[in-house]
Amino acid sequence: MSYTLRGRLESRLAAALLPLLAACVVAIALPAWWPVLLVALMVGLGVLLDVTLFDAIEYQPGWFALPLGLVELAILMTFVRVLRIHVPLGAALGIFVGAWLVSQVLAHGGFPMLSLSYAEDGGALGRAGVTSIGLVVVALGAAGAIYWSKVPPTVRLAAGVHQGPLVITRSQTLVGDRGAIVRGGIVIRASHVVVRDISVVGGENGIVVDGGDHGTHHVLLDRVKVVGAQIDGIHVRRSRVTIRDCVVDSTAGFTQGIDISFSADMGMSVVDGCTVTGGREGIVVDSAMAMISHNQVTATNMRAINMNEMSMGMIEHNQVAGALGVGIFCGDQSECMIERNHVSGTRADHPSGDRAQMGFGIESHYKSIAELDDNDLVGNAQPIGVFAGGEVRHER
Repeated sequence: MSYTLRGRLESRLAAALLPLLAACVVAIALPAWWPVLLVALMVGLGVLLDVTLFDAIEYQPGWFALPLGLVELAILMTFVRVLRIHVPLGAALGIFVGAWLVSQVLAHGGFPMLSLSYAEDGGALGRAGVTSIGLVVVALGAAGAIYWSKVPPTVRLAAGVHQGPLVITRSQTLVGDRGAIVRGGIVIRASHVVVRDISVVGGENGIVVDGGDHGTHHVLLDRVKVVGAQIDGIHVRRSRVTIRDCVVDSTAGFTQGIDISFSADMGMSVVDGCTVTGGREGIVVDSAMAMISHNQVTATNMRAINMNEMSMGMIEHNQVAGALGVGIFCGDQSECMIERNHVSGTRADHPSGDRAQMGFGIESHYKSIAELDDNDLVGNAQPIGVFAGGEVRHER
């Protein structure tokens, strides 16, 4: 089929109406804004590609829709990452594939039935196309207006030292100016909270996210720095969080850098791009679901990354160095996918007398399943340890 530019645009926007309405329903049900935002980005990106690239294709056989769709998907996911849109990967792929299938069914069956001259008109839909475009614009406008009315307020924290603990009990975005420091900690007890560009010094726990009996969700800690906390640098309980590009410096011997616990029923938390130094354990996931990726964890004195107590998740693309005892630990009936990590220089803790602390790069303990794939284990006292009915499965 030979599409005209008008035909491409009308066909795309008409096919986007059903996925957009479905995204609005999902967004209301969750509640979350990302389904609508993702579909809006898909529509905008598709229109841009139609105008700049796809319009140069004079004739498009039916099978050509697949490689064009893959190109769109690759560019879409690049934009999602660059724009830091917090979208679950599986959901993003599902929405894109669903929308693509709808567009193919309509292009090959629905639109030709709606307009018998669809092919001769180069994909143009006439009055129906104009109406579809109007409905898409109205739907996007209405969704945007609803979102704007519900956007939490933004509070700016001026440069300088502020005495804490600061307690956040309602949805908001807290952004620090350059040099903004909170002494004594930040406590978050609400959903839909963002804390960005703030340093925290001291406190029993540096940053606390506490969901209480009902739990909190959609909490983002972005580019925060925590130094000198007494117990946990970042302490998360009964909450689903995303922690991104953080720095946690734990100099005391029994501290933990990041601890996410007791949220296994609340969905996947994410720790991505953080630098954690020192302490007893670097990143701890306890009775929770989490994705631990692209972090640097160094100089811990028990375990660098610990997924424990019937937890489940992915540990991937992390750099672990200089741990005492264990580099990456999967324990107590947990299921851990451990892939493409670099673990080096793990030392044996001989004074502890614990055989499970003898410098293992990766360890599976007590009925846990550790699925390993393409990990780089260098200079560890021992590469892999299995104890108390733990299991290690090598993907390749």
